[in-house]
Amino acid sequence: QVQLVESGGGLVQAGGSLRLSCAASGLPFGSYVMGWFRQAPGKEREFVAVISRTGDSTSYESSVKGRFTISRDNAKNTVYLHMNGMKPENTEGYYCTASFSQIIGAESYLYAYWGKGTQVTVSS
Repeated sequence: QVQLVESGGGLVQAGGSLRLSCAASGLPFGSYVMGWFRQAPGKEREFVAVISRTGDSTSYESSVKGRFTISRDNAKNTVYLHMNGMKPENTEGYYCTASFSQIIGAESYLYAYWGKGTQVTVSS
């Protein structure tokens, strides 16, 4: 059974930093492209960042580029999202996701497995 378990969410002040983690189990982690999406109440889930199987290629949503960094540790079956320069509009649920496709893409249909999410709240 595939499980993606996010952690690291919480309350942070504007301008602060958080590191989200996603521990994966039940799948050959190194064979999966990993991504992060976010979702606010009443809104659609949106792409945040994606990382290739080996970690040598990444892609970001434009508003987080330069502030957020996605990384992975295949030995630990874990993907991370380092978030700097947090803004109140970054207050959302953040979801880890895994794709067996070789495409490093922003479309949610590429991703087969999803975590339950971790809430991030940024105070102004």
